Amino acid sequence: MKLGFLTNYSEDEVKFAAEVGFTSLSLAAGPGSALDAQKLTPKEAEQIHKTMEAHGLVISAIGHYSNPLHPDKAKRKEESEYLLKAMDVCKMLGVGVFTCFPGGGEGVGVEKNVALFKEVWLPIVEKASKNGVKIAFENCPGGGGVRPVDWDAMFDAIPGETIGLEFDPSHLFWQGIDYIKAVRDYGDRIYHIHAKDTEIIDDVLAREGILGHGWWRFRIPGWGDIDWQEFISTLIDVGYDWALSIEHEDPVFHGERRQEGLILGFKHLSQFICL
Repeated sequence: MKLGFLTNYSEDEVKFAAEVGFTSLSLAAGPGSALDAQKLTPKEAEQIHKTMEAHGLVISAIGHYSNPLHPDKAKRKEESEYLLKAMDVCKMLGVGVFTCFPGGGEGVGVEKNVALFKEVWLPIVEKASKNGVKIAFENCPGGGGVRPVDWDAMFDAIPGETIGLEFDPSHLFWQGIDYIKAVRDYGDRIYHIHAKDTEIIDDVLAREGILGHGWWRFRIPGWGDIDWQEFISTLIDVGYDWALSIEHEDPVFHGERRQEGLILGFKHLSQFICL
């Protein structure tokens, strides 16, 4: 299994990852990034590939997290066209997984937007399939695909194996959804992992209740309440053997302490996998 983190591409990030012992990176490919789908050339892609290879790293996925089901038709068209170009970026870099949101429409999940989801995503999925790319939807509340009922709606709307999940247990944990059962139920559709922890702040929860605020926060793996040994063991049980990619949203290890947080996450997760 590979171990990496989500980041924007730069040679400094590649060098840092290699020095720590990471074996992969998942790279942002949004507008303005080094992997901008509207600007990246084959020559630039080749250089990125060579730099990664020289440091013993692979690109586990590239991703762009937007709302392709945007209620504004012009914005929706813009997002769809960008995602189509992003499939070419995957092909240029030889990356087999593209990570993204399915889209939330007007703030609701795919379950309530099945027809629009199919209309927008079918041509993108067809191009991804031709390019040998799997599309992995992150189960983020703001992204439109947070619950198993949304996943079922996506997979029913567009059959086949091209679409699956970028599974992030942190989003399920604070909602009370059984993240271990979800791995067992959807193991064959998990194409990438976001490794992010969630800490429940019990004294705040006791006062605020689940409808209140501030009773949970994202943490670096090992600094929250998720059982990473059980989680990884279950991934192995269902046959997952690709990458764990730390998504660093920890408010404690931010800013100047960002790299410290990534190192701590590496130390915790690496005890459960063979790199």
